[in-house]
Amino acid sequence: MFPLLLLLFALLPSSHGAQIPSPDQPKEIPVATNGQLFPWDRMRLPKTISPLHYDLSLHPNLTTLDFTGVVRIDLDVHEDTSVVVLHAKKMYISSALLLAPAGTRVLQVLEYPRFHQLALMSDVVLTKGRKYEVQLEFAANLSDSYHGFYKSSYRTSTGEVRVMASTQFEATFARGAFPCFDEPAFKANFTIRIIREPRHIAISNMPKVRTVELPGDLLEDHFDTTVRMSTYLVAYIVSDFQSVSRTTQHGVKISIYAVPEKINQTAFALDAAVKLLDFYDDYFDIPYPLPKQDLAAIPDFQSGAMENWGLTTYRETGLLFDPDRSSASDKLGITKVIAHELAHQWFGNLVTMEWWNDLWLNEGFAKFMEFVSLDITYPELQVDDFFLGKCFEAMEVDSLSSSHPVSTPVENPTQIQEMFDDVSYDKGACILNMLRDFLTPEAFEIGIIRYLKRFSYQNTVNSHLWESLTDICSSDDLDEGRMKHKEFCSKRKDESGASKWYSGDELDVRAIMDTWTLQEGFPLVTVEVKGREVRLSQERFLRTDNPSLTEGFLWQIPLTYMTSASRSVHRFLLKTKSDVLYLPEEVDWVKFNVNMSGYYMVHYGGGGWNSIISLLHHNHTALSGNDRASLIHNVFQLVSVEKVRLDTALELSLYLSRETEIMAVWQGFGELVPLYKLMEKRDMPELENQMKSFIVDLFRGLIDQQEWNDSGSVSQRVLRSYLLLFACVRNYSPCVTKATRLFNQWRDSDGTMSLPVDITMAVFMVGARTREGWDFLYEKYRTSLQMSVKSRLKWAMAVTTMTDKLQWMMEQSLNGEVMKTQDLPDVIISVARNPHGFKLAWDFLRTHWHTLIQKFDLGSSTISHLVAGVTNQYSTREMLHEVRDHFRPLLLEDLADLILLCVCVGVFFVYCCALAFRYEASSTP
Repeated sequence: MFPLLLLLFALLPSSHGAQIPSPDQPKEIPVATNGQLFPWDRMRLPKTISPLHYDLSLHPNLTTLDFTGVVRIDLDVHEDTSVVVLHAKKMYISSALLLAPAGTRVLQVLEYPRFHQLALMSDVVLTKGRKYEVQLEFAANLSDSYHGFYKSSYRTSTGEVRVMASTQFEATFARGAFPCFDEPAFKANFTIRIIREPRHIAISNMPKVRTVELPGDLLEDHFDTTVRMSTYLVAYIVSDFQSVSRTTQHGVKISIYAVPEKINQTAFALDAAVKLLDFYDDYFDIPYPLPKQDLAAIPDFQSGAMENWGLTTYRETGLLFDPDRSSASDKLGITKVIAHELAHQWFGNLVTMEWWNDLWLNEGFAKFMEFVSLDITYPELQVDDFFLGKCFEAMEVDSLSSSHPVSTPVENPTQIQEMFDDVSYDKGACILNMLRDFLTPEAFEIGIIRYLKRFSYQNTVNSHLWESLTDICSSDDLDEGRMKHKEFCSKRKDESGASKWYSGDELDVRAIMDTWTLQEGFPLVTVEVKGREVRLSQERFLRTDNPSLTEGFLWQIPLTYMTSASRSVHRFLLKTKSDVLYLPEEVDWVKFNVNMSGYYMVHYGGGGWNSIISLLHHNHTALSGNDRASLIHNVFQLVSVEKVRLDTALELSLYLSRETEIMAVWQGFGELVPLYKLMEKRDMPELENQMKSFIVDLFRGLIDQQEWNDSGSVSQRVLRSYLLLFACVRNYSPCVTKATRLFNQWRDSDGTMSLPVDITMAVFMVGARTREGWDFLYEKYRTSLQMSVKSRLKWAMAVTTMTDKLQWMMEQSLNGEVMKTQDLPDVIISVARNPHGFKLAWDFLRTHWHTLIQKFDLGSSTISHLVAGVTNQYSTREMLHEVRDHFRPLLLEDLADLILLCVCVGVFFVYCCALAFRYEASSTP
């Protein structure tokens, strides 16, 4: 897909580089709220004291929407000190005591809101090597955002609004729920008690051990003590949820929690969670360490899901599944998100990154394990067909000068939130996949199991992972290893008896992978074939007019290739700026990055692209679907940096008239559709209509083959849904006629007629074109309890040409009465993608900017996604100035916090104009 995050990076410094204060800058003298000097002047907490155990008691009031609590923290003192510095945010501390062997002493409390810190001042010295306990009583309001300890609500089918309270502590929000050492390296055990009304239940990380009756018709639930873990993984919920449960083969109780009227949509998630937890238990060779795993569907939830240990939380769309009304895409998405969160129980929870700069060790691994686990446990979902898209999405962001290394310095909470992006998740997963392919899956699996066993309940950095993947057949590990490990190493012994698990030069995993994690971006490998000689060179792929920004980058690239003479996969480690390899014989074509298992792009110099195009036109199945998708992606990306002419890319795309594989078709649409989107907004109607006709004609044969039912594999069903939707959006007459007839029949039945799920997007979209049809869709949205149906209805309503309806949808989502405010960013972006609504979306974003950043947090991926989704619809200098003028005052107030948002405008204008004018001048129809 063409890049959507592109323009102001040319005008602004690199986002992460700008955010880290210079060590030479004078530090601000910290002053507490009472005017006293605060005894600590750094964002990170001192290492003089660490917590061992929290005893936490909380009483949330779901009527007054506030809570009170008491926390007792056991402390281990590493250096003599009279100060305990910890975190608390927007919290009233009514009492602070030191509980020491010599007696109880009152502690003075100083607050420093800038760093969300408390200093507990003792009049006696806390002695190194001794244990102490502090007790704090506190109170706060339930958060009205989506983090900390926050209020959520839902409406029953009878219209009653019910309130609940839930937690979301990652990354730095536990401090808003109770005073704590809110950094991942400060692991401790937690014993939690929750006071509630009898009409509610409470759940937390661990099983409930007993319930105590209290005065005032209240109950107090006592939960078992957790394993040693970080504060961001603590979780508790007070609600009227119901649950269903099963036990895994390894004896772990799995429960799915949801609002009562939706508990009948939990069966699929329960089956998936049981199957996946058993898989991970066996795959990692480490038993899941808790007695239970709860999965809770939260009515208000900003992100997709959260891996709290023993109590994972999800959006309702990420957990609830109706077999009669949910689509194949819904099934795939739900299974992937459950696989992701359960992988975190080992990657992230059991072994945790030392600091947020290595977030990718959590998120990249969990994203990668989604695909590894589902490929084995749910082969019918065909997840391999979709992994490649994650790498394309990562490259889209990583090709900008505003990108950042996978492992990059961060300090304040806003910077930490910015790490939750495509680089940490998708690029992290893609480079792990590349390493797995390079080392072999067997060696990789042994190495990551070694990593998990070595560092259980500890914190790690990058180098710990690379050490675990090096010399995996050492004698110590073999003594402790499982049979699979021993068998693998035994097979790899050479004639002298030495363990040899990699043929060639001595393998330095750290040296290779540091080039992928400690520098931003990715390489473009240029290949030029002359006879048997293949000349290779590498450079950074970067969308910039400044060549100096590409200098100084060098990767160790695990190249793979195949040729017309040999379909075997050949390997070559490119360590230098340029190199030469020799083929056994001359060939007609060579394809590098086989199946695009590597995180790099390839440019075929000389006549290389002509050879590839000829192959695709005459025998495209000689290459795999992923190979074909990667060629489509690479050639159009190379157009954007002026290394390939647009007519060459369009000529390559002509083969798509015979394509049937989902990723190649998807990528074809992803590269071609933005061309006519650009023309829509640049008042080029003749060129726009030519481009639309070109795309429809290209895929007409595949569209006509689609049946209007739910038959076929998951990939076939997902592709069918997309193709029919595209055809109806583009007013392809056979599609519109069929969809209109089905919509009228469905409406005449008052929505009771059963429509094939895969075609509903097309049917709803066509129905939304009339005012009566739109109103009917809204009524069904308002009353539906099926979250997947509501999602499709909401999207279809946003495709209407009626601007008053589009404006109303955004206002309703902001209000949150019928359309949830958690969905507001998606509603705004859907309106922005509508050619009749993109200006409405931009005006709405500007008008409600301060409300949006209060609700969703400046620096969050939600805000970044929102701004990108709205501004990437523009490509003129006038709109560039308008967008820049809007953000300029905000940049002056806080450059560091907003740079990430401003880069989303990108060089989209320059890039797309070049494409449009090249296409206009091209002889290609």
